[in-house]
Amino acid sequence: MQPVSPLTLLHPVDAFRGTLLDWYDLWARRLPWRGDISPYHTWVSEIMLQQTQTATVIPYYLRFIKRFPTVQYLARAPIDDVLKQWEGLGYYRRAHN
Repeated sequence: MQPVSPLTLLHPVDAFRGTLLDWYDLWARRLPWRGDISPYHTWVSEIMLQQTQTATVIPYYLRFIKRFPTVQYLARAPIDDVLKQWEGLGYYRRAHN
């Protein structure tokens, strides 16, 4: 008789969730916005990642957050400064939003 995995005793959705989380623990990439509980940092990363590869975004994200560490800094910044930090990411409308 085969040993029963604890996951097989769970509802299929719970078993899948557990398997997925185990996979994530093993294979998740370390990204500068992961583990950060700041909604602002998450928002910036999500906007930058639209239509742009992750490897390209990382250095831009780090520079942008260093220059504008909070939404208050970003809100007070001249639009030309924001666009200068965005330069190279393309899709400049994202920077306006």
